[in-house]
Amino acid sequence: MYPSVTAVFVQDNYQLGITFNNGERGVLDMKPYLDFGIFQKLKETISFSNVRVAFDTIEWSDVDVDLDPEFVYEKSVKTLIF
Repeated sequence: MYPSVTAVFVQDNYQLGITFNNGERGVLDMKPYLDFGIFQKLKETISFSNVRVAFDTIEWSDVDVDLDPEFVYEKSVKTLIF
């Protein structure tokens, strides 16, 4: 089982600072995914900035997008600070 997301912070250049319930922190770069399907809607800065924690992951409810918690954890580059 993967750690749950407890906090998300919008950063520059379509990156997200993520805090997990195991105390780890990471940065998730969303740029590689913004040219595909429903993720294209997140190219709008206002839409991207409306990210929030929902259940154990992150979502953008205004564009009806959420991410699998395993994906968020695996794709996040772990860091001590962000």
